[in-house]
Amino acid sequence: MAEEAKWYVIHTYSSYENAVSAAIMKAAENRKMTDLIHEIKIPMETVTEYTDAGEKTYERKIFPGYVFCKMVLTDESWHLIHNVRGATGFVGSDGKAVPLSEQEIYDLGIEHHEVVIGFNVGDTVKVVDGPLAGFLGVVEELDAENEKIRVMVSMFGRETPVDLDLDQVEEIKE
Repeated sequence: MAEEAKWYVIHTYSSYENAVSAAIMKAAENRKMTDLIHEIKIPMETVTEYTDAGEKTYERKIFPGYVFCKMVLTDESWHLIHNVRGATGFVGSDGKAVPLSEQEIYDLGIEHHEVVIGFNVGDTVKVVDGPLAGFLGVVEELDAENEKIRVMVSMFGRETPVDLDLDQVEEIKE
């Protein structure tokens, strides 16, 4: 498809999230529309309750009544979603489906991008972006979770710690 798949939010009847999710995937397979409907998620969280009877752990929906769907929105895919029993429509304005922004996807934790770091503390790296592009430095700290790195760069004869994003440095191949 020429168009890229985006995440949309589908409103459902209360407690119908799992049924709607399964029905959408089954309908997409039956109609050979899996190239339009890519993925469906129901964000869950693990909850632990402490009561007189002891500890109880269970999964609960973070957004009850909503299902997240990564799809290419066309007339066919729109009708598929609207004809699924339990789905009331897309979240948006004036009946139009509005895709989630990249920041919303990140904030909601819908998609997780795996960060692969090709260097360790003590390795020499080259800064490839920003005002220090072209400088070499030694990795002092790595924070993979926040995609940050602290590099010790030699400027004007002094060692200076610089905090950068992981995509601003690259490993020096020897």
